[in-house]
Amino acid sequence: MSQEQTSLFDVQEIDMELTKKILDEVYASLEERGYNPTNQIVGYLISGDPGYISSYKDARSRIQEIDRAKIVEILLREFQK
Repeated sequence: MSQEQTSLFDVQEIDMELTKKILDEVYASLEERGYNPTNQIVGYLISGDPGYISSYKDARSRIQEIDRAKIVEILLREFQK
């Protein structure tokens, strides 16, 4: 008789990883287009204006999938490491 184990998932951790993945993709897209990704993302986070993010490779719509406060939270958590 085999025993089945219940897998536990940390939803917050999965959410953080998805957000990091999207940020990495947006960063790479901006860099590929010749923009300064840090300046563009900071401009977006401060103003909320999606015009700071290029639509190249769907970066603008991808970053808008994430709440700006969540992005700031993740950046601060990463900074603390």
